[in-house]
Amino acid sequence: MTLELSIDDLLTTTRSVRKRLDLERPVPRDVVEECLGLALQAPTGGNTQGWHWVVVEDAEKKRAIAEVYGRFADPYFAASEQLRGWPEGDPRAASAPKVGSSARYLREHLHEVPLMVIPCQWGRPGPEASTAEHAGFWGSILPAAWSFMLALRSRGLGSAWTTLHLPGEQEVAELLGIPYEKVAQAGLFPVAYTKGTDFRPADRLPLERVLHWDTW
Repeated sequence: MTLELSIDDLLTTTRSVRKRLDLERPVPRDVVEECLGLALQAPTGGNTQGWHWVVVEDAEKKRAIAEVYGRFADPYFAASEQLRGWPEGDPRAASAPKVGSSARYLREHLHEVPLMVIPCQWGRPGPEASTAEHAGFWGSILPAAWSFMLALRSRGLGSAWTTLHLPGEQEVAELLGIPYEKVAQAGLFPVAYTKGTDFRPADRLPLERVLHWDTW
């Protein structure tokens, strides 16, 4: 069953969901596979279709991944609080406390989510990879990952785009049998039904602050 959302509603209300993830309600495999099937229609560089998706529902593996995540999340949270300094009136300043609280909630409860999904891309950019090479590589998996989040939202589920486990990517790869030298992980998505479906557009910087015509 899908929600009655217009395309504009879907695009403007697909949020990073943390505190409103329903940790108690199971997520059927067929629903996740349906969303991933839709994600495979996203564009991919050269039609390579080098994406792979690792879905984790085993409790012990989720707990181990959450431990890796927390190991890198805690110092990140501490550092980001010291560096954050949005000017008064900036919408990012108003939302920062809520975002921080939400992120900490996910860190504490990540192991409890019904499922984790790790989008992967075949290959691995080398240490000397150019901006163009990085753009082409990640541009072949990130559109599909976002399509996955949109598909979840349309079915009453939610997720949050996280990358904080990636400093420990090789450890997670060994845990899940991902061939680390050949496959790069692009993120970690907690997946659950949401508590309610009444999400709203977020406060963003006004378009005129970030739009450039013909020159910067």
